[in-house]
Amino acid sequence: MGTHIILIGFMGAGKTTVGRCLSRQTSWPLFDTDQMIEKRAGMSIRRIFETRGEEVFRGLETETIHSLMDRGEDWVLSAGGGMPLREENRKLLREAGQVVYLKVNPGTVLHRLQGDTTRPLLAGGDVKKKVEDLLNCRGPIYESAAHIIIKADDRQPEDIAEEIMVAVRAHLL
Repeated sequence: MGTHIILIGFMGAGKTTVGRCLSRQTSWPLFDTDQMIEKRAGMSIRRIFETRGEEVFRGLETETIHSLMDRGEDWVLSAGGGMPLREENRKLLREAGQVVYLKVNPGTVLHRLQGDTTRPLLAGGDVKKKVEDLLNCRGPIYESAAHIIIKADDRQPEDIAEEIMVAVRAHLL
């Protein structure tokens, strides 16, 4: 198996943006599980949630991990925010490569997702409370899935990517 860097964290943590930086730094392809699932399903994640439900979507996430594990080359993965919620997915992610949790606080999430209407779990109601509740619930899960934890509040994506590369190299030695 090659070297794989897997970015996990809450929506708005910067997984895809940092993933692009890592892809440029390493020349490894970047895969985004949400984009892969949308392409495969032929519909948006929001539509998958509406028509098929969250459990079907989570199953598609598991299938996506399996498909990536079969690839021999090195790669970077931006995992959907809920992917580590399933114990099976956490185990698969840890087996697939170096799992890096991009940790952010609720204020960062609210700032970064301001005006974003594409997030089904944040639709309607008190968004601030939803973000806080979801982060409180998911934070320990992300931490248990991660090999490396990087604070991503108020930082440039390039700086985060560089810190990840240093941490991954140290972790692999």
